[in-house]
Amino acid sequence: MNEHVSSGVDGAHPTGDVAGVDLRCDNCGAALVVEASARTTRCPYCASPAIVERPPTPDRPVPAFTLPFVFSAERATELVRAWLRSRGFFRDPKLRTAVIDEMRGVYVPAYLYSAIARSEFAAEIGENYLERETYTERDSNGNTVTRTRTVTKTEWRTLHGRRSSYVMDILVTASRGLANAELERIEPFDLRQLRRYEPALVAGWLAEEPTLTVAACFELARGEALASVGRALAAFMPGDTHRGLRHSTTLQHESAALVHVPVWILAARHDPKKPPVRIVMNGQSGEIFGLAPLSALRIAAVIGIVVLFVVAVVFYARYRGGVA
Repeated sequence: MNEHVSSGVDGAHPTGDVAGVDLRCDNCGAALVVEASARTTRCPYCASPAIVERPPTPDRPVPAFTLPFVFSAERATELVRAWLRSRGFFRDPKLRTAVIDEMRGVYVPAYLYSAIARSEFAAEIGENYLERETYTERDSNGNTVTRTRTVTKTEWRTLHGRRSSYVMDILVTASRGLANAELERIEPFDLRQLRRYEPALVAGWLAEEPTLTVAACFELARGEALASVGRALAAFMPGDTHRGLRHSTTLQHESAALVHVPVWILAARHDPKKPPVRIVMNGQSGEIFGLAPLSALRIAAVIGIVVLFVVAVVFYARYRGGVA
């Protein structure tokens, strides 16, 4: 697959000062802005206490929009507890009684990306048809008989074409503390609730400045955009089936707006000898993501049971064969 991205980015981002205290995590690099009366001493992303005050950055970008929190800390805690109890059998059973610690509501910076995609594509399109065929087989008495059956066959033809489409509502992280893969796992956010940014909207909450460069965020967005175009082209293909879809796509008239998205970030401490489980939650929908640890004991027990069952079956088969 050949993919091309046009150069140049449309739309500048406003800059200005945001009232508050500027803090930086020396461990993960998160850049937080909090109210002067609400300084934090522990990073919400990595739980590191290495938080220091830093000089304000006069040219830092100001978000264009904010998505407000819907869930309170109490409701978020209830949802996380239910999520921990619902983990599968092979997960560490101590998760059910884990202590939820260091819960923080953070307005995470993200870029909302859009572009026009122009694609040239080629694929083989399959049209199914039914055909009756004759075949021979032996019946229960050992006689050769001739039968007929209906089979589905596919006629293939080559298709080339061009397609233009809008790519909209691609949301990518601008934070080093929240990986894009984590953000994807708790999407979607309800973008109908976007509000023009005002400092009052994030008052009392942790708000992070972008810690990824604009160029890095655009690369993330372009990757998601091209994947979206590929899925749209696959759905666009005519016929009953298709194969070998290839496309060369150019993204034009790109634009991105900096947005604050609401995320609950917390740690679940299930074992004092092990690191806590990091959990992130969509502050609008309650969608949760976290890497719940596996239980080595339970996995080993199941493997042992399966092995014993196989050995028993083999032993029984040999015993029956010997008796016969």
